[in-house]
Amino acid sequence: MKMLFKIFLMVIITIPVFAQDDDLPQEADPKVRDKIRAAHVAYLTTELGLTPEEAEKFWPIYNEFLEKRKTLHREFRQKKQNPDPNKTEDQNSKDLVDLGFKVKQQELDMEREYSGRLLKVISAQKLRTLPEAEKRFRQMIIDQIQRRQMQRERREQMQDRSQQRLQHRNN
Repeated sequence: MKMLFKIFLMVIITIPVFAQDDDLPQEADPKVRDKIRAAHVAYLTTELGLTPEEAEKFWPIYNEFLEKRKTLHREFRQKKQNPDPNKTEDQNSKDLVDLGFKVKQQELDMEREYSGRLLKVISAQKLRTLPEAEKRFRQMIIDQIQRRQMQRERREQMQDRSQQRLQHRNN
């Protein structure tokens, strides 16, 4: 059953990655994002061994945590990309270092808070395996994207070779 689920998961991930228009970046297609989110939920639910009751309580809390963490990182990136024009480059760099520490502390505080909330829903063992399961899922997605890019490059190379042969024949 677990093997069947993993095959199903790979199909869910692979289809949107390969079916997507080559000119669009991955994050531009909301359908792909939604399918990846669904695969993420399915993968973590299986990897953590969540019961339906646990999953029902776990996902709202975890999604809230992910959204807050994403907001925190987005704010940091915005400040990093838009330095204060009234400050020197060195002053802006120092501010970014301080802000980086502040963001890390806020993220740690959030993790501590949400871990406490999640421990009321799932066991400590399941919570402990969560970061590693997240890491494996991210790597799986990265691998799929890299495979897709390699296939696209091979296809382009084959098309280039075909065009070169045609030009050579016509000359």
